[in-house]
Amino acid sequence: MITVRGFEGRKVAVLGLGRSGLTAARALVAGGAEPLVWDDGAEGRAKAAAEGFTLRDLSRDGAFRDIACLVVSPGIPHLYPAPNPAIRAALEAGVPVDNDIGLFFRSLATSEWDGYDAVPRVAAVTGSNGKSTTSALIHHCLTAAGRPSQLAGNIGRGVLDIDPPGDGGFVVLELSSYQTELARALTPDVAVFTNLSPDHLDRHGGPGGYFAAKRRLFAEGGPDRAVVGVDEVEGLYLADQLGEGPEDQRVIRVSVTRRLSGFAWSVHANKGFLSETRKGSQVASIDLRGIRGLPGRHNHQNACAAYGALRAFGLAPREIEAGFHSFEGLAHRSQIIAERGGVTFVNDSKATNVDSAAQALRAFPKIRWIAGGLGKDGGIAALAPDLAGVVKAYLIGHSARDFALQLGETPHEICETLERAVIRAAAEAQPGETVLLAPAAASFDQFPNFEKRGEAFVAAVGRLISRTA
Repeated sequence: MITVRGFEGRKVAVLGLGRSGLTAARALVAGGAEPLVWDDGAEGRAKAAAEGFTLRDLSRDGAFRDIACLVVSPGIPHLYPAPNPAIRAALEAGVPVDNDIGLFFRSLATSEWDGYDAVPRVAAVTGSNGKSTTSALIHHCLTAAGRPSQLAGNIGRGVLDIDPPGDGGFVVLELSSYQTELARALTPDVAVFTNLSPDHLDRHGGPGGYFAAKRRLFAEGGPDRAVVGVDEVEGLYLADQLGEGPEDQRVIRVSVTRRLSGFAWSVHANKGFLSETRKGSQVASIDLRGIRGLPGRHNHQNACAAYGALRAFGLAPREIEAGFHSFEGLAHRSQIIAERGGVTFVNDSKATNVDSAAQALRAFPKIRWIAGGLGKDGGIAALAPDLAGVVKAYLIGHSARDFALQLGETPHEICETLERAVIRAAAEAQPGETVLLAPAAASFDQFPNFEKRGEAFVAAVGRLISRTA
């Protein structure tokens, strides 16, 4: 556990008692603070009370008179579309509002570091798509190369739940816009921006607020190195703001749409080959085409971003390449789960929006596409340019019929349930084709989250294969 420092003998309020909230409360106790906790749900309050924490209704009058700080869980809105009443009360009282990410960065370094040969270092990854895979890939390559590493944040363990990193240790954090927007301290050694596409716009008051939340990771603490995807204008702008000119090696630009030239340090992927360029000269190259855990251009972008971060940490290209080859990918993200009779089954349940579904559709030829769920604004109309490889679509969930109206000439079948879609797609699939779950929709109409939807897909494929084995 990372002991929270700076609040010894003081009362700190904690709002939201899920994984991050309860861990923050424990870490505050370890640091000598007195947490006063609250959750709008009775289940969360009961769990905290069972651990012996003191409950305080933070929305009542005067709740913040003796509070030094309010620590907020990431799912609770603090500004848009409207602040939670407890957060509004803290703002009215002038009480600083923070989250577990801010507590982590203010508490990580200790006096023990003075005796280390190599101080621990932190990489933090944000962006709209690919940040989980990029974070996991950085962590995997560090571990494979013999460097002690821990993965935390929006993936793996909560940031305050990890072990204090030792001599030469690394911490890799995946950070969502909810986390970067509120943290009062953001000081990674290497910060990574993968890409940007519209998401969570109601929570951030529009696209400008969404980008501003991501940008804070780079603007608040000033990382030693910034790895920035520049295939969108926001990335171009961010890279330009962070550097003092194209010769500034503190910014590593990343692209999968073009070769980057004229910069001191860049990484790009073209036709499946990753290239690192320094001062106009190529210094390393990796063939990504045969790497099973990184299929498709979107994963090549993740590989480029991870490569940049790992090179900033001092790993050699050959160490990184070896790590890429042993990386098996993440569950629910272009995850190859089975092959039968020349048909490949791929679980990309994490593709909950149009942009991420488009990346999945571009990654595989001849697709039997399972899509649907609780559709988002605009449905799948924007996917029209990416449907050429779809042999047939199998539509499920609440938005199945709406999606059907937007598929044009693409053959499709309304299956309603995921189980039926798997059975029908597998029955019709031919050798060389891919049965791909990339829903382009939220899961909440039939499943509690995208993980459960992905697990249901894996289970359905498993039952199908076992019956025909």
